[in-house]
Amino acid sequence: MQTEMATVPPSLSTSIRETAMNSRAEESLRSGNSQVQEVVKAAGEDLRQLLRQRAEIKKRIRTMKQTIVGLARLFGDDWFSEELLELVGRKGRPRQRGLTNACRTVLMEANRPLDAHEVCELVRRRIPLVFLHHKSPANAVTTVLNRLVEYREALAVRAENGRRAWQSYSQGPTKADGDC
Repeated sequence: MQTEMATVPPSLSTSIRETAMNSRAEESLRSGNSQVQEVVKAAGEDLRQLLRQRAEIKKRIRTMKQTIVGLARLFGDDWFSEELLELVGRKGRPRQRGLTNACRTVLMEANRPLDAHEVCELVRRRIPLVFLHHKSPANAVTTVLNRLVEYREALAVRAENGRRAWQSYSQGPTKADGDC
């Protein structure tokens, strides 16, 4: 083999060596690429399987939370440990009930459309602690009033001062009426 190399001109000998090295490198890369492709494929399959498992676990967690919350509503929170109630998001302040009903009643008893601040004040007189945990009572009342409009239990109108107001749906439109 050395005799053959000796007959090849030196410039040609370098290019043959480079070609041989390049083909070996390409062959090594091809075999390496197939191994890399196998690893990437396996990792992708593992990831998809883990994501499916996570989705199933999340669904089971949601179902268990709903079951526990339902049982707590039926039998009261006293049957459950604080830790369990905390896990399902029921620890801390109990949910204040009655804001929607209080807003509904205030509107039904009013003889004119009321703005959110007026409804707040009248609700506060009925249930003094109702806004204890609200950062913005007016926002809470506005949300409830807008829901009552969606339920077709209230009408959103423009008051004489141009501000948005609400009235009971059973009272029907008034002269201060106008869609908001």
